[in-house]
Amino acid sequence: MYPNNLPLNISLDGQSVEQKRSEILEYFLNTYHIFEKLFEIFQDDQVFYERPEPLRHPLIFYYGHTACFYINKLLISNNITNRINPEFENMFAIGVDEMSWDDLDEKNYEWPSVDAVREYRAKVKETVVEFIKSCEFSLPIDWESPMWIILMGIEHERIHIETSSVLHRQLDSKLVKEDPFFIECKEDSKPPQNELVKIEGEIVKLGKSKTDDYYGWDNEYGEYQEKVEDFKVSKYLVSNGEFLEFVQDGGYEKDQYWSDEGRRWKAYKKATHPTFWKKQDDQYFYRTLTQQIPLPLSWPVDVNYLEAEAFCSYKSEKTGKLITLPTEAMWHQVYEKYSGAIQFTKGNISLLHYASSAPVDSFAFGDIYDLVGNVWQWTSTPIDGFEGFEVHPIYDDFSTPTFDNRHNLIKGGSWISMGNETLKYSRYAFRRHFYQHAGFRYVEVKELHKNSSNNFYETDTQISQYCDFHFGEEHYGLENFHKRCAKIAFEYCDKKRKALDIGCSVGRGVFELAQKFDHVTGVDFSARFIKVGQLLLDQKSVGYTRQIEGDITEKVEVSLKELGLDDLKNSQIEFWQGDACNLKPHFTRYDLIISINLIDRVYDPKKFLLDMAHRLNSGGIFILGSPFTWNEEYTPKEDWLCTKSKTTQESIDEILENDFEPLCEPFLEEFVIRETERKFQHSKSQISIWKKK
Repeated sequence: MYPNNLPLNISLDGQSVEQKRSEILEYFLNTYHIFEKLFEIFQDDQVFYERPEPLRHPLIFYYGHTACFYINKLLISNNITNRINPEFENMFAIGVDEMSWDDLDEKNYEWPSVDAVREYRAKVKETVVEFIKSCEFSLPIDWESPMWIILMGIEHERIHIETSSVLHRQLDSKLVKEDPFFIECKEDSKPPQNELVKIEGEIVKLGKSKTDDYYGWDNEYGEYQEKVEDFKVSKYLVSNGEFLEFVQDGGYEKDQYWSDEGRRWKAYKKATHPTFWKKQDDQYFYRTLTQQIPLPLSWPVDVNYLEAEAFCSYKSEKTGKLITLPTEAMWHQVYEKYSGAIQFTKGNISLLHYASSAPVDSFAFGDIYDLVGNVWQWTSTPIDGFEGFEVHPIYDDFSTPTFDNRHNLIKGGSWISMGNETLKYSRYAFRRHFYQHAGFRYVEVKELHKNSSNNFYETDTQISQYCDFHFGEEHYGLENFHKRCAKIAFEYCDKKRKALDIGCSVGRGVFELAQKFDHVTGVDFSARFIKVGQLLLDQKSVGYTRQIEGDITEKVEVSLKELGLDDLKNSQIEFWQGDACNLKPHFTRYDLIISINLIDRVYDPKKFLLDMAHRLNSGGIFILGSPFTWNEEYTPKEDWLCTKSKTTQESIDEILENDFEPLCEPFLEEFVIRETERKFQHSKSQISIWKKK
């Protein structure tokens, strides 16, 4: 099944570049193979179009998603220059987590044939193999290395091996078949009586260094410490048998055990037991990856956070003790205490033993069972960034969309967790109502831990600078730049039905346009940026931390009312994450497209410009503004629109002349950019205005 000679993780250092190249190639091929095997359990290709979870896409999306990820990340990092299939690399790019800007409207998609996606995956495989064999890199591999992008793609696909297997478990069992590649456990017994193990309190330090020997996601780096008081932790994960007592005692019917969020979820789902249980004639059955079997009472229960939280409330009432879920720091403290006993071959992890859970008393790590593996363990800690957190520029939306106090951390890994997921520093989080192969163990404490959030969107320096630029009414005597651009749009655009602000950043221009347009869409490549606009739309205000000088900061809260933008009742506003050079096809039929300070920040500016005519109605207006500060960090030099013989504006005129007519001579608009601390830079954006013929 899983090659015994293949390490669970690939070190970032080694004896030689060529040896490391060989290791990474094998790691990639193994990952690609396991992911595809997971889709071979379907009875036929029609299953690819099933949608077992309403808040997720059909399964064919995920089959294409992991492949296009390699191409998209290699492309935006300027490691390759050509796409394989632009349509697929758009369709399969975004839409994994349940976010407010996700496109879950299936009428926007015409899913391709399974054979077409298989062919695409084969071409991607060839491309990545060739890149691994030929790219230049040095040791140790770091964030700047082209091989980091490959490891990013591999670890991303390993995450989707797990998340896809969860979706496959939610299919009707008639749609899947057993496969000898995935060996499920056949053992069951009377569940052990759970007991508590005492853990002495101490100061726990979390976060890892950039010099760590293994690949990590951005949220793992940085520093954090917490004083943990003495507590007791359950020896075993909560088994199906232990959780069955809660179910049989009416735990799902008694609202007093559930949080407000839990009660709303329970009512919405009409839940009476965990999702992987099924009741028939007073008997419970359990769904594995490929089968429906009698409920294995000794296996760990699979639940979401809300169910685990309710069980702890029930357990507190039954025992008269304060029972709760462990914090992230508590989990680490237990891990460190028994780290000498951690040998991953002892754990039900990474398909080393089973393609299913196993009895909770099968894998001992000292006094604790299933310290890693079997099922993930929910914690009471919402994910946030540690001090010193910074995003990786090639995947800036891996973590930040989850820094919202709605996603809780899971620790320890499951039977199918691989690669980075198996490491102690890994930090994965899911919405509290989502299912993974996740269960829990509980702790007894003297008082509840109060979780504190860093509220990342108030402290991120780059976000704060953009907020300052977008939401300030004046900058050194100049009226807000986005406000001025909206006024220009109002002047030149007669029809004001639909507008698109592409490269919208944190969204001020979107709200300004919504004063006159019926429907305004904001698109930006960065999920971090559009998150701010979405928060402002949802909450009517947004906060950030303005840097005054050195370490001196002040908190600023901006509301739509203060901006004079609170009366937008008749306008529809939406924010989307998207690639300006490869937009989804339904971004079309606009009366206005405005793009400010973007053209010199895209990887293919000519393609972007040529695409605009297809997005506009006849007579529609295209407003383009830019300081034309070309930089190889964003655009390969051979694709810059300025040459020795032509200015950027002359190149733009030439590209647009077949589909557009200019409405005026290009003109300059001055704006101020805040760089760092109190340093400001005056700049000028050249504005050109075009009408589609």
